[in-house]
Amino acid sequence: MSDLQKAWAKNRLSAIPAESFDEREEDEVDHIPEILDHPDDDSSSASSASSTGTVIPSPSHNLFARPLGAPRGRSLQQIPWTTYFQRELFLHDPSIAGSPTIHAYLTCPVEKGPLFVMHHGAGSSGLSFAVVGDEIRKRLPSAGILSLDARGHGSTTTRNNQANGLGLETLASDLLSVILLTQREMKWPELPPIILVGHSLGGAVVTELAKTGGLGSALLGYAVLDVVEGSAIDALQSMQTYLSSRPAGFPTLEAGIDWHIRSRTIRNSLSARTSVPALLTLSNEAGDPRPWKWRTDLGATQPFWENWFVGLSKKFLNARGGKLLLLAGTDRLDTELTIGQMQGKYALQVFPEAGHFIHEDLPEKTAISLVDFHKRNDRSALVLPPKVSDLLKQGKKV
Repeated sequence: MSDLQKAWAKNRLSAIPAESFDEREEDEVDHIPEILDHPDDDSSSASSASSTGTVIPSPSHNLFARPLGAPRGRSLQQIPWTTYFQRELFLHDPSIAGSPTIHAYLTCPVEKGPLFVMHHGAGSSGLSFAVVGDEIRKRLPSAGILSLDARGHGSTTTRNNQANGLGLETLASDLLSVILLTQREMKWPELPPIILVGHSLGGAVVTELAKTGGLGSALLGYAVLDVVEGSAIDALQSMQTYLSSRPAGFPTLEAGIDWHIRSRTIRNSLSARTSVPALLTLSNEAGDPRPWKWRTDLGATQPFWENWFVGLSKKFLNARGGKLLLLAGTDRLDTELTIGQMQGKYALQVFPEAGHFIHEDLPEKTAISLVDFHKRNDRSALVLPPKVSDLLKQGKKV
């Protein structure tokens, strides 16, 4: 470079103002936000191919926000029920001989808020609805959540401690008793407006209770999650094969949680860490390498399987109250429900990215659907015209 070029370059550089170095800006660039633990997507699921033309909720940027107090990071640590519910109840009706002591989780409604009453599926527990219940209350703070452990499940106990008496009418009667005993325990002067929500077997139970009319005018509607008569009865043929293929036990509680996530039985790790611990119990057998066993013997419930689902579609369509059906794919619809849906007899929403446990895989989207369902059936928002007799008493012309 010639002396002339050097002089020109020096001149140009001196004309450029010097920028001060700010260490705070450097820190901001180096900061990496925490990666949230989202569930895996399942775009290749068989159900997604048949979901053309169905209602699919829009994705959310904050799909699985962690509740206050939940451990952070990619952990398999158990999340306690106290993260989601205010209290637990042990409900027993001494006036009925041989009645069970039913365990339930409760967060009370505020003022005139609704009560979402949840019933889980076979082999699950009341904590199956913990995360979705929390999501419901984020969107509807006045709502209450009541979620029970059915007979032979969770911490509910019976006299002989066996999973017997699991007929559909018995389970529906238990659900009604839980609601009424909770009202008595909490000293509510009257029942709050109720939305029944049931997953799988629980869907059949809430439909049976709605059909009986036992809740009277307190029932606003009922929601059934991923169960219809035709596909449920077809699935029973392979149930024993499924039960024989899953592990008989686990070496640790964390291993049980991990299996549910890896097998994609539950596709949301936050839900799995909350609900799976209630499905397992620690065996007292010395030297057992897999001491964490299944709490519920699903194989022993086989005599009741058909009783749970036969006639479900007809009862779902004919029972009084608003109706919502959430499915993981439209291939699960049978003929009767397809016709009913075309006639507008119930609301249908499909989540092709979810597995069978829709409410655990996608708790936020499920909560949005349930809160919207409540709003559509909420009678407190109705403004009725005054009665003619009242107008005449006031001296007004009619």
